[in-house]
Amino acid sequence: MPYVPTVDEARKILEKYNQDAFHLRHGEIVSGVMGYFAKEYDPERVDFWRAVGMLHDLDFERWPEEHCVKSQELMKELDLDPELIRATASHGWGIRVDIEPKLMMEKVLYAVDELTGLIGAVALVRPSRSIMDMEPKSVKKKFKDVKFAAGCSRDVIRKGAEMLGWTMDELISKTLLAMKSLKETIPDL
Repeated sequence: MPYVPTVDEARKILEKYNQDAFHLRHGEIVSGVMGYFAKEYDPERVDFWRAVGMLHDLDFERWPEEHCVKSQELMKELDLDPELIRATASHGWGIRVDIEPKLMMEKVLYAVDELTGLIGAVALVRPSRSIMDMEPKSVKKKFKDVKFAAGCSRDVIRKGAEMLGWTMDELISKTLLAMKSLKETIPDL
């Protein structure tokens, strides 16, 4: 019978297929951000959203060319919940898969995945090397510089904001607040 892993179980699954510290940290950040948004949009399922965030890039380190495809196979082999499998795969919509984000959880994941990476990159060029003293305007400025953190797709971030019915300012501000909320669990933010 399909099951939903706890956040700790999801972390162990992620660690089974990923060893790179960057990928593991990204999973933790996206998991935390998803949990933050779940408190507002789906408070009964915060841990489900967090597990989705933790596992969204399960296949990326080993199978980057099969990203969001291979993860579905791996998760089916583990007999994970089909909703979790769909949600994680949907963040590759239009890039690797044709699974369009429909649920709020899927739209949030689609929107924040790339944006958390951009915010993290902005932090690295700040004197404090932290997001804790970062203002949304710093992110907006770097968002406009397409050469900065070029691997973070501005198109995906824009589409994500559109899907959610939010302005770019709203998406950036909310995601930055979500990341700042993780200071206790991810101290080097």
